[in-house]
Amino acid sequence: MHWLRKSRAAAGLLGLCLVLPLLASAAAQETAAGPPRQESPSELAREGIEQMMRALGLLVESIPQYELPQVLENGDIIIRRKQGRSVPPAQEPEIDETAT
Repeated sequence: MHWLRKSRAAAGLLGLCLVLPLLASAAAQETAAGPPRQESPSELAREGIEQMMRALGLLVESIPQYELPQVLENGDIIIRRKQGRSVPPAQEPEIDETAT
């Protein structure tokens, strides 16, 4: 049991020796870069609103543009795509021929 305590202590000391230089270099980089820039609440609010507006614009663009559904006499329902959006033509899949 005594050797187990020594090995745990050695592992803890080794971990501490590995982590401390990393923390010291990170702290040195932060002080070399200077203090973080303080933004006013109005600047933060403006940036947040701009990001939300961009996200909302992308959401609206992603919504498919369809006309109202039309029910035919035989019960079929047709939902036509609005004009202005072109659908790329469907490509036929290539069929690989194998030699037998």
